[in-house]
Amino acid sequence: MSLALSRRVLRPLPRTLALQSGCLHTPPSAPNTSYSAITHPENPESVPEVISETIKRSASVLLPVYARPPFILERGRGAYLWDTQGRKYLDFSGGIAVNALGHADPELADRMAEQAKTLLHTSNVYYNAWAGKLAELLVTLTQHEGGLGWQSGSTPSSPPQGAKVFFSNSGTEANEGALKIARKVGKARGGASKFRFACFANGFHGRSMGALSATATEKYQAPFEPLVPGFDVGKLNDLEGLERLVTKDTCGVIVEPIQGEGGIHVAGEEWLRALRLRCDQVGAVLIFDEIQCGLFRSGTMWAHSALPTECHPDVITMAKPLANGYPIGAVLMRDSVAECMTVGTHGTTFGGSPLACALGHHVLSRVSDRAFVASVKKHSSYLHDRLSQLPLWFPTLVEDIRGRGFIQGIAFRDVKHPGKIVSMARERGVLLLTAGKDAVRIVPSLNVGVEEIDGAVDVIESCLGLVEKEVSD
Repeated sequence: MSLALSRRVLRPLPRTLALQSGCLHTPPSAPNTSYSAITHPENPESVPEVISETIKRSASVLLPVYARPPFILERGRGAYLWDTQGRKYLDFSGGIAVNALGHADPELADRMAEQAKTLLHTSNVYYNAWAGKLAELLVTLTQHEGGLGWQSGSTPSSPPQGAKVFFSNSGTEANEGALKIARKVGKARGGASKFRFACFANGFHGRSMGALSATATEKYQAPFEPLVPGFDVGKLNDLEGLERLVTKDTCGVIVEPIQGEGGIHVAGEEWLRALRLRCDQVGAVLIFDEIQCGLFRSGTMWAHSALPTECHPDVITMAKPLANGYPIGAVLMRDSVAECMTVGTHGTTFGGSPLACALGHHVLSRVSDRAFVASVKKHSSYLHDRLSQLPLWFPTLVEDIRGRGFIQGIAFRDVKHPGKIVSMARERGVLLLTAGKDAVRIVPSLNVGVEEIDGAVDVIESCLGLVEKEVSD
């Protein structure tokens, strides 16, 4: 017997854990081995000529900045996608944590058609009905759910007070706006020398020049140096380094409460409390980038919603799930930050359009529904229960399970294995993502159920079994 197999712990998850999430379903007592065969081949010989020709023609006119597998997606429904060959995929990548309601949601499609027949775009030279409604919903839900200085369960004010919203078209634009606002606040509080930013290793904030400068990963930054000056890099959860990192010249600090692209690393409560205190001591604006972890993906509205207010930020940036795939982003900020912004200090042509905001209002109204939130908590707990068996069953491969809610990561001991597992799962009809150097990221639609979770994890287990056998041979 191999070392890997001899160390495997084949014990069932206690039924009480399965029932904690309300799922009347007992997780398996041993890893699944049913998906050893490739069902969705990607080797060149298996790709139909018509697909190869279409991909080749597209490649002749598209900028080659993506490494895509050799198939073409055609349609979707719920948690599933189909390619032009009719092959079905279970999507646990969620459009990179975007499709909160899944693919081709009928209600959202109807709402889009209805609004498109009425008003698509007017620019921000004029008011439209939906920007204000969505902004109000964001503020009042934050007050009730917790975040930005409000404790969970707070009573929303009417009319809403205490926060302001700026709409953009993407998460990167939201972060650019937040950085710009923080710099203006910094100069108002500390003069021309208060312009520096603090960011953190393994963080990801976007690919435009300002957001890229806050994304301290060499492979992203190196080709585009010199970057925007004034960015200092610290380590997530490093208490001792905060005083050196955040100084009197720091105007803003940007951090993901749960790092997504960088590996699914969770910022600790004690560290966030210390970071908030340090920002208050030097007058720096604290920005939480919740583009990937926010809007109920973590199980609460914001990844910081359940934390004490002493851990809360001054600014929240968001985007991905807000309109379920229609481009929109937003910056939500305390009034104490917003008061420095006046007419002409920031703007956008497309941000806050009637269509984007109508869709955002529709999506946010649905994902904040009590029954929906309860379902997210129940099913994400079940997902965690199942994933938690992997380090026990595959101890030579899997180190840990990170994250919470529907933003979870499988941390591997060998950095070669995350990409391999993602590729193997895709060839068996399940779409996953990598995160950082050492993790597989699981960010499905927020409305997946036990059947979809079992399907995805069964395939993951089968793939891990094949890799384990390969390593041990």
